[in-house]
Amino acid sequence: MYREIRRSAYHLADPGVPWTEGYRALRFPERWQGTLLALHNHGRPETEWQRVLPTRSLDTALQTLAPEVIVRPRARPPIGEGPMPPEDFWMYVPVDAPDPLPGRAGGQVLSAWLRTLVPRGSEHDPELRTLLLRCGEELTGTPLSWENVPGVDLLGTHPTEGGTAAPEPRQFQLATDALARRIRSLDPYLFEGGELRFRALPRGPRDQGAELMSQPLCRTIKRKQWWFSITLNISLHTAPFDPRPRLHLHWGVRRWATHTRSDTGRLALPYGQSTTVHLRPKIPWLPGVPATERGALARLRRDRASNGFTWAENDPAGILHRLSVVGRFPAPDQLLADPADWIGDGPGVRAAVVHSNHMGVHEVGPGLMPHQRSQLTAWAETALPENVVRLPDLVRGRGKGIGAPANRRPKPVGEPAKKAEEERAALTRRRALAVLADRTGLTSEPDAEKAHVMVRLLWRTAELRRHAIREFARTLGLDGDGGAHTLPDQVFDDARPGRPAVLEWRSPELVVRLSCLPLIDGLGDRLDLDPAVRRRGERVARALSARRRELSAWLRGDGADPNRPGLALVEIAHRTTFREADTDPKFANRLGCADAGVLTQFVVTPSGERHIANADTVEHRAHQAWLDGFRQLGVRVLPEHTLGGDLPEGLQYAALWMVKRRKDGPTRLPGYLPVAVLVTPFPEGSGLCAVRGWDDDTRTWIPYPHFLLGLVKKAEIDPFAPDEPGSSGTADDAPRITAKVRRTNLSEQRRETARFLQRMLHSLRGHPTVLITHAQNSRSHWPWLQDGQVEPDMIRVGHAPPGGIDDELRLVRVRGRAGRETAQWWGLAEPGRAHGQPAGFWAAPSRGGEPRVPDERVFHSTTERPGTFAISPALDRLAARVNAAGNLTSQAGTGAWNPTLVEIAVLGCHGERGAEPLSPRVADEPEAIALAMHQLRMAPDYPVALSFPLPLHLAGLAQAYVLPTVTAEEPGTEANDAEAAPEPLDERTESPVDGPDPDAADIPAPVADPQAADQPAFR
Repeated sequence: MYREIRRSAYHLADPGVPWTEGYRALRFPERWQGTLLALHNHGRPETEWQRVLPTRSLDTALQTLAPEVIVRPRARPPIGEGPMPPEDFWMYVPVDAPDPLPGRAGGQVLSAWLRTLVPRGSEHDPELRTLLLRCGEELTGTPLSWENVPGVDLLGTHPTEGGTAAPEPRQFQLATDALARRIRSLDPYLFEGGELRFRALPRGPRDQGAELMSQPLCRTIKRKQWWFSITLNISLHTAPFDPRPRLHLHWGVRRWATHTRSDTGRLALPYGQSTTVHLRPKIPWLPGVPATERGALARLRRDRASNGFTWAENDPAGILHRLSVVGRFPAPDQLLADPADWIGDGPGVRAAVVHSNHMGVHEVGPGLMPHQRSQLTAWAETALPENVVRLPDLVRGRGKGIGAPANRRPKPVGEPAKKAEEERAALTRRRALAVLADRTGLTSEPDAEKAHVMVRLLWRTAELRRHAIREFARTLGLDGDGGAHTLPDQVFDDARPGRPAVLEWRSPELVVRLSCLPLIDGLGDRLDLDPAVRRRGERVARALSARRRELSAWLRGDGADPNRPGLALVEIAHRTTFREADTDPKFANRLGCADAGVLTQFVVTPSGERHIANADTVEHRAHQAWLDGFRQLGVRVLPEHTLGGDLPEGLQYAALWMVKRRKDGPTRLPGYLPVAVLVTPFPEGSGLCAVRGWDDDTRTWIPYPHFLLGLVKKAEIDPFAPDEPGSSGTADDAPRITAKVRRTNLSEQRRETARFLQRMLHSLRGHPTVLITHAQNSRSHWPWLQDGQVEPDMIRVGHAPPGGIDDELRLVRVRGRAGRETAQWWGLAEPGRAHGQPAGFWAAPSRGGEPRVPDERVFHSTTERPGTFAISPALDRLAARVNAAGNLTSQAGTGAWNPTLVEIAVLGCHGERGAEPLSPRVADEPEAIALAMHQLRMAPDYPVALSFPLPLHLAGLAQAYVLPTVTAEEPGTEANDAEAAPEPLDERTESPVDGPDPDAADIPAPVADPQAADQPAFR
């Protein structure tokens, strides 16, 4: 068994010995502001005037064109951008680097950027031309004056009141870029059959880190050539109560799209989305500029006028195209038709299109396994400065083995044991369903001696209907098929609301009826978009509202009662069926069912081109869908902790989640809604629990099914809501889903969140409770959760000063992989063996053989890999070997899987101060609380571990009833590591698994929520 795990995280060994570098720096010429803003606002209505100068595209272009330049974002006042603080600068360049913009180069870049400020459609306005000339004179007449800035401290910080490091805003870019330059200066990384040579990539000023990427590698898999590169992301982070910041190294795989579709002859780009392209010149972009290996990032977007594709004008590619002095610049049509011709060596600019899962299958597997990560990391560590060292390895904390809960069942071995375990689990579900039916009003016949539960099956194909009926009985351990064998297919086909085909089972615990209805009249088909409605937002909203009303009325006709929650398993076609944008009916059908008081769980019928003729596949989908559906009703088994008297008796768990919609998300309208879930164990010790949600209108905790249905009222659809200012009905518009998910500024959202928290926390008084929060999800709206603000055993809600937490409350914050905020890791193996992925509960090691520090507050959790991902930790993505037959072979086609290292920070509990205890009871032990959080990830009624503790998982799932979130990829595929959401949810069924390797993502993304990041620059 692995006893230690190692993280690719680094800090100063001695905080008194700084790591410093010298720079030349340039301040932003603020005198440009007035003239250039007049140009940018020319021709716009006064209500649409910009108050600040948009420099983001210029910043990115400068980092592309000028080697070694680091561009800082201009400071962020309450609205827009503004001047830099006195100690910071706009651009930095290492002191030993040559002039990055010599001669006319700076003027050329500024002139090209200037044209991106011109409003569309006004290029021929004579007044505008005069204004453009005046702005050009302003830019070229301002000399760029560089200042020497010696001895910049890259990792030195002053701790906050809570003892946490508070880096300067510029350190997030300067420290990571300095380490990246040191790594680039190393000799190439050698592997069997080749070597890796890394070059820098431009990072947006708000990306807060550095990225290196290797040259493209080619492997032949299934008789085709597939291309990929290895990436290294370097980022700076903090941890609660640690006075030293740490650098993280994250390795990943970026795959390149090189295979065109047979029907169109070009790459299959996703509809309605931009596609990232990496550009690399063979000579400097501009004459006189020093040579660089740094590439450029650009985006291809659909051109509605020509029905083709074009470079996004305000991206670096738009500026570079105007400066096209480097030879042959790729035309979008040529690049999409012959992508393989542009990826290797050749004249002019080289280009590589980033692969995404929407493009289809890529035979190179995502991610890297731990042993290869450790080898790459060991190579990169040779570039570390002298006083920068790796963080100490983590050791196993308290708890036996992997720290499993008391009621975790061992995996059965052999068919008899598997059958016995399945029967035991089914009995538990029946008992839980019977109890919940009585307590929450689910029973369809309240006066009966035993609970009667009605569930619906809304089907589209006879094949899935038959499998769903069998799996329904299997899930609850019911005998027979409920009478299905006595009913001909015609009875099922002719069933209608009010006269469904009803199957019935009776058990000692309850009576269950399954009402089977075919989805007729197009209720399960794609949404019908009215082409006569010009604006996309209004067109989609009308279709959503129409389907919602139709399905609600249809179910009410079958006796559905909004006051008595029910459950329906709904068959829906695979998402590839809905190729036209906005026609997927899933969200509309969920809302329509919820309006009728019916919770929904979707099960997918694979489309014809993806269908696998395997009954086991359909059975598995149906079985998992029923399990997830019953969980929505509250049929849950709570992991029982093994801490005994170290935790209060009757401890309950509350969880907070912020349902958020970003402006650049599918609805194009920002909004938020705080939700909270409370999980209370039943006193009889059966492992069952009561799951309730907080109703802020009535200020009470209500049963989970009622809570989910009530959330639908928070997402009313307004078909006539106006588009965003300046919108033209393009694909960037979207339905307006508004109502109580309000559009307010961040300050007002924080005030409303504080009021929500005050009411919710007041209801918990008098009951021992752990409040579980999620760092990336909630800290922007509850700033107290930020590393730079939190103090041990204190709490702050709203503008009141921090105070001690309530007597019965404990506060825990978990942090996942989003934004690469938790480090990559591996289990340390014995010499000569491959490093692995051990599950367990991990803590900091003792110091000098002494017991661990009792006030340690930060712990870590890892879980077992699912059995379906039995991949060797020694998987080698790089090596190409000659086999016995003389053919070149590799393991590049095998996908990697790495469980997330979840950080558990016990922010608030009850201990002792001085000689006087805070209360007469025994002081809390932070490690015991953290271990309980770890055990909450291993729910007995799930086949694999959860990404986060069960209560937090339940709170995150509630967002499906509020807004049409973009669904994550199916398990085993890539996930974007910028998401600040619950770990991946499967497209049609709730997937609780610990997610795939985040660095398997093909597209690098900035921190998902910059204003929420644990960085002083954004507080």
